[in-house]
Amino acid sequence: MPIAHEELPAGLGPRGAAWVEAALGEAREAARRAPDAPRRGVPAWELRFAAAGRACGSPRAAEAARVLLLRTARPDAAAVRRLYERGTGAERRAVLLALPHLPLAPEEGLVLVQDALRANDTGLVAAAVGPFAAAHLDAHAWRHAVLKCLFTGVAAAAVAGLSDRARGDGELARMLGDFAAERTAAGRAVPGDLSHVLALTAKEV
Repeated sequence: MPIAHEELPAGLGPRGAAWVEAALGEAREAARRAPDAPRRGVPAWELRFAAAGRACGSPRAAEAARVLLLRTARPDAAAVRRLYERGTGAERRAVLLALPHLPLAPEEGLVLVQDALRANDTGLVAAAVGPFAAAHLDAHAWRHAVLKCLFTGVAAAAVAGLSDRARGDGELARMLGDFAAERTAAGRAVPGDLSHVLALTAKEV
């Protein structure tokens, strides 16, 4: 059945909305297919995933359409990883944003999160520190993800669950202090968000 109108990406014209509806129909068909069913060529919805940038009229609408496609198709870990590894930066970001809604084991999604956190693409880093990372990154990796945001200029607001995970985290406070000292010693500005995150660590658990 067609998705509700309010679920369509904002800013789509009639042609774009029709394109997304058709793409989601293909994604629903893929979701109904048995996991062991033979596959001939690239599934139609995956081709739509790649084409969304041209069909949706704006980067924001294309990103929303891609996330909807992933949520609807519910691909397995191999397909998700394939889309991520072969995708453009925009396509990889959509995969990361969709992770909380996909039927993946934590370790399957974390491989992609960790890859994005090694990148210098701030769009990928911001998407990587979303709800999936908040739920599944271990404490050590999560602290380094927070520092990566500060280092690359990604707003602390992008870090899902920041207030809860930073609260009372003495090790994160130490790392933030060291980072600020290093920046100051090098004559570089300390990110404005650092004091905010440091204040969160002072709150009791």
